[in-house]
Amino acid sequence: MSKYVTADEAVKVVKSGDRVYLQAAAAAPTILANALTARASELRNVEVCHLHIEGEARYANPELSESFHVNSFFIGANVRHTLKAGNGSYTPVFLSELPHLFRKNVLPIDVAFIHVSPPDIHGYCSLGVSVEATVAAIENAKIVIAQVNPQMPRTFGDGILHVSEIDYLVEVDVPIYSHEVVPFSAEEEKIGGYIASLIENKSTLQMGIGSIPNAALSKLKHHKDLGLHTEMFSDGVIDLIENDVINCNYKGTLRGRVLATFLIGSKRLYDYVNDNPFIEMKESSMVNDTARIRKNPKMIAINSAIEVDVTGQVCADSIGPNMYSGVGGQMDFIRGASLSPGGKAIIALPSTTKRGESRIVPFLKQGAGVVTTRSHTHYVITENGIADLYGKTLKQRTEALVRIAHPNHQENIEREYYELLN
Repeated sequence: MSKYVTADEAVKVVKSGDRVYLQAAAAAPTILANALTARASELRNVEVCHLHIEGEARYANPELSESFHVNSFFIGANVRHTLKAGNGSYTPVFLSELPHLFRKNVLPIDVAFIHVSPPDIHGYCSLGVSVEATVAAIENAKIVIAQVNPQMPRTFGDGILHVSEIDYLVEVDVPIYSHEVVPFSAEEEKIGGYIASLIENKSTLQMGIGSIPNAALSKLKHHKDLGLHTEMFSDGVIDLIENDVINCNYKGTLRGRVLATFLIGSKRLYDYVNDNPFIEMKESSMVNDTARIRKNPKMIAINSAIEVDVTGQVCADSIGPNMYSGVGGQMDFIRGASLSPGGKAIIALPSTTKRGESRIVPFLKQGAGVVTTRSHTHYVITENGIADLYGKTLKQRTEALVRIAHPNHQENIEREYYELLN
């Protein structure tokens, strides 16, 4: 019981020059992070590193640049400004490999801030809705500080840890960050329908959060014996699980269980996964391991992009040279699905931006990053149809991708591409 302290007391262990890891996504330990930020005047050159996190990020204020530097492994909206302001950096890394950076001491961790459920009668807590690289950070860190929250769901898998592994416990009682389900547009519904048309019974699914995955899931009510092996999922899968559409009976990896590494959704999702042994939360080095993903027959990987050029190069992490998000797990699953027996690797996106600019382009913007190479890209889907690029020449790919671009842009895309070649 002597481990229980206030947040202000706990963060006093952080010293100038330390590297601090924050648990990711909806499990962001914001109370600890804010307590650390309050010590800004006492600290210099503290590196705060993390994947995407929900909630506020006070330490990312450029005015505190002498005290804190943000190192993002996946960039969220709350820290995106730091790259231009100079108080932040981006480290490109596959989600499958991030735990290895800690275990190999490439990025030693001084202090880990985590967010757990209260210990049970045996002294075990759960990392709840986000495991990702946190287990490796805990193993590597010199000091581990936990927010202990009765509202954190208790999930099974790699995120179960004993209080003896935690140095300081800070009691909080706050809601877990949530995303409510947003209705999908007519275009997104069309995309969802095209995705669903490629999914056979007994397939295993990987998808993210958002309207396009939800639109696709809404079209699967009459499918049978689907599985779920995905880095994350949201509310869209609950009805399919409860109606035995998703039962995971034909998976090749962890058969009979849903496999994920983090979750973001509504309170309904968090209540559903709480104490639910059907849901296994594993470290990203396992969930995103291509060798394990490919063991699932008919593995379906559904990912998105910022833009796709007419040869099939996928930019998913930047707008030109300006970093927007990160590599994440796209390539882990694109490759795993491609190698799966009967698998399909899908990139799905609206044909235009909100400004009406085409997202199918003759050439990627100058400075844009390629997350998925043209050799890895199989299917690209917009509201205008499906482009099957597998085994196709560059000319055939161009024709297929122009066909699914917005009609207002098709002629210009094709002309610009061939003019530059000639």
